Amino acid sequence: MSTNILRTADGWWVVRDARAVRIETKAVTTAELLADRAAVEEAAVGPGTPVAGLVALSPVTTPCRVVAQMVNYRSHARDSGFTGDIPAAFFRKASGSVSGPGDSIVRPTHVQFLDYEVELGLVMGAPLPVGTVVEERDLPTYVAGLVITNDVSAREVQLTKTQFYESKSYPTFTPTGPYLALLEPDDFAHFLDLRLKLSVNGDLRQDRTLADMIVRPAQALTLLTRFQTLAPGDLLLTGTPGGTALKAPPKPVEKIGSLLPPAVKWKAFFKSQARNPHYLRKGDVVTATIATPDGRIDLGEQRTPVTDSN
Repeated sequence: MSTNILRTADGWWVVRDARAVRIETKAVTTAELLADRAAVEEAAVGPGTPVAGLVALSPVTTPCRVVAQMVNYRSHARDSGFTGDIPAAFFRKASGSVSGPGDSIVRPTHVQFLDYEVELGLVMGAPLPVGTVVEERDLPTYVAGLVITNDVSAREVQLTKTQFYESKSYPTFTPTGPYLALLEPDDFAHFLDLRLKLSVNGDLRQDRTLADMIVRPAQALTLLTRFQTLAPGDLLLTGTPGGTALKAPPKPVEKIGSLLPPAVKWKAFFKSQARNPHYLRKGDVVTATIATPDGRIDLGEQRTPVTDSN
C-alpha cells in the first residue's frame, strides 16, 4: 500500500485519510526526504492534524531535472494525427515551471492558446547513470513514487517555433501534487490500473488508464538513460492521454496546409483554433486526479485556477 506525502511551508507530512502527521526530519529537498524513509515510517503511526487545514506545496522540490515524454498515449496520438509506429521522444521542461497543486496557472500576455495535459509523474529514488537498463522488475529500485502533473502548453509557441522547451516552461506550467505517493514493491503491479482524469469547470476532458500508454516506464527510463543521467528527486512526466484542446485538422486540410508557406499555414490554423472553446481562459478551474479503482494508489486531487499575467 502506497504512503502519501504532503509538503507544506512548515515541512513534510504523512497523510492518513483526512489527517496528516508531521515527519520529524531535517530533509528540505525531495531527494533528502527519500533518503530518510525511517522518519516517514515513524510518522505513519502518529496522531495527526486535519489535512484540510494545510496548504500544499509541490512535493517535488526544485531545482531538479524535469523531463517529459512526447505523444505517449494511443488516444493522444490519434488526436494529434499520428499513424503507425511512434518512436519514443523526450523533451526538457524548466524546473522553474513547477508550481503547487492549488496555485494558479498564469497565462502569459502573448499566449492565446493555453492547453492542459494531465500526466503521471515518476519521481526518481536512486541514481540512474547513462547506460542503465531498467526492466519491469527493477522499477522499485529506481522509482520512489508518483505525482499528478499538468504539462501546461502554449500551443502557438510550440507549433510555430517547434519549441517545446519554451512553450512548456513558463512559470506555473507544471502544477505538481498534491501528494507524493511513495510506493511499495507490490504497488508496481497495479500501474496499468491507474486512471488519469482531467476536467475543466467540471467538464471531463481527459479520462484514460495507463493501459493506453505506448512506452511504459521501464522502457522509457532505459531509453532516456541512453543519453541522460537521472538522480533522486528528478521528475519524469510520462505523456498525456487524448482529450487536450489541440487536435490535428482532418488529413485533407493538413495536406493543403503543407503546401502553404509556414506563416500562412499557421495564421489559417490558429484562426480556426480561435473558435475552439476548450483552450484555457481566465477564471477556468482545472481539476486532475490519478488513482487506481480500489484506492490502493491515490495521488489526490489537483485543483488549479487559471489567471492572466498582469
